[in-house]
Amino acid sequence: MRHLFRRLDGWLFAALLLLAFAAIGYLSTRYGYRADWTANGRTSLSAESRAVLAKLDGPVEVVSYANPQGNLRQTIAGFLQRYQAVKPDLGLRFVDPQLDPAKMRELGITVDGALILHYKDREQRLDELSERSLTNALERLVRGSDRIVAFVTGDGERRADGQANADVGTFMGSLESRGMRAVPLNFAQVAAVPEHTDLVVLASPTMTLAPGAVQALVGYVQNGGNLLWLTEPANDDLGLAPLAAALGVRVLPGVLVDGSGSALGLHDPRMIALGDYPPQAITRGFTLTTLFPQASALAQVAQTAWAVAPLLRSTAQSWTEFQPIDNTKASDIRFNADAGELKGPLDFGFALSRLSPSPDKSEQRVVVIGDGDFLSNTFLGNGGNRALGERVFDWLLGDDKLVELPPRGAPDRLLDISQTGLNALSFGFLIALPLLLLLAGGLIAWRRRRR
Repeated sequence: MRHLFRRLDGWLFAALLLLAFAAIGYLSTRYGYRADWTANGRTSLSAESRAVLAKLDGPVEVVSYANPQGNLRQTIAGFLQRYQAVKPDLGLRFVDPQLDPAKMRELGITVDGALILHYKDREQRLDELSERSLTNALERLVRGSDRIVAFVTGDGERRADGQANADVGTFMGSLESRGMRAVPLNFAQVAAVPEHTDLVVLASPTMTLAPGAVQALVGYVQNGGNLLWLTEPANDDLGLAPLAAALGVRVLPGVLVDGSGSALGLHDPRMIALGDYPPQAITRGFTLTTLFPQASALAQVAQTAWAVAPLLRSTAQSWTEFQPIDNTKASDIRFNADAGELKGPLDFGFALSRLSPSPDKSEQRVVVIGDGDFLSNTFLGNGGNRALGERVFDWLLGDDKLVELPPRGAPDRLLDISQTGLNALSFGFLIALPLLLLLAGGLIAWRRRRR
């Protein structure tokens, strides 16, 4: 009798186990659950993508021109499910491009699976299916239209499309994918800043600007134009005094040095590393470390209609060094007050704003930074340099919704593993683990038979 009860218990346990698996299988068809164990959740939507979706305050319709044959539609739908989980009013509609070839030519659809995103009265086209490209397209929808950024050229400035070490081509390439378009502005060819320019960038000129060019920049600012002025320690007198006077700021002589840089592994005292920033809309919530290779200190010298807020500030161990520095260690230089050197903390970045004189704008914004190297191709990848530059441009263009987007990054897109490690993993999952399960099952069966 006892043996019969034991057998019944075994059958009952097996029946309950099968019932449990059936219930789990049924529930899995009705409900979904996804766990992301990668660093920073990289296989799910990034923090940046979620932040961009949060800025879209209305429904978004995605129209996919994908052929119904094959698995492309299923792939697109599965990809967009991650976005729809965060923004339920993001809809997806498929159109068969073969039904109306004339309409496809009119729309310029040449890629199977091309997407057109509609938001309010705006739209963006997308031919590549990736999170970065789709999130950039959504960000352009938030921005509304491409922003025209004019880079002053002709006086040795950093080139917006250049690939030289000192140029800013890499940085502007990333901004163009987010809805900003760089155009050259040469005052030898035009007498004034063209209309519909959203921002003028004066990026570290190395030669004296012609008086007409300086007057054009001053007139642009006086009429309500937004400006980013990047200056350098060696370029503090290039005929730009009228522009500085219009802004009420002054580029101080000398180069900023920081005696505490050696503790951070910086052997060049001109390298200024920042991890703390004065409170301002651009730096609100910004905690990344930035590196400025060679900076000039700035000062506010006149009370004007501008509201001036410090943006970048050196530490108390810094000062303006007047002596030439060539491969000099921080321990080899000394602060010299008698020579007129100024002790830190010192500001080397200002954010200026005021009510715009232009009837088309409510506020005018200007940023002056005593260093342009931090956005150059050479130093852009250091710490949060790129993220800070993006915040500066977003604020200057009035795209306040985008200023505090999380920084971009993908720390674990690739798994770097040797062939030996890959063989070990394959052996473990394909041979060792099944053998272990068989061994455990045999042990359990043997113990039950001995009872």
